[in-house]
Amino acid sequence: MKIAIATNSDYGYIRERDHHILDTLLLQKISGNEIYILRDHDEKNIGWMRYGYFWDNTPFMNMIWVDEQYRGKGIGKQVVLFWEEEMKNKGYKLVMTSTLANEEAQHFYRKLGFRDSGCLLLENEPLEIILTKAI
Repeated sequence: MKIAIATNSDYGYIRERDHHILDTLLLQKISGNEIYILRDHDEKNIGWMRYGYFWDNTPFMNMIWVDEQYRGKGIGKQVVLFWEEEMKNKGYKLVMTSTLANEEAQHFYRKLGFRDSGCLLLENEPLEIILTKAI
């Protein structure tokens, strides 16, 4: 598996699958190098990871997506560890993410060393768990 910074040529692949971001913001994230594209050994896109900054100063992982047939093979773990190392190299000491309390992802993040750090409760939504990790 290869991890690379997403480019405009990856826009269609991501746009087709990521329904949680406006088109204009997706393009800004690509141009700001805030999306990693995941590729298999044949250079086929198989997923992505998108991040931003909480309070504009703490890296916050917004989304990881791995195409269904590639799940359960450690790809998510690889991209999270890669991102953490990149953020550490940029001088950050803490990273964040969140997940809904009714999603299995919370267990994935905890296995990677993330700790529960709070929550957010929006009307008519499950509890959003905020997780942090010192890097």
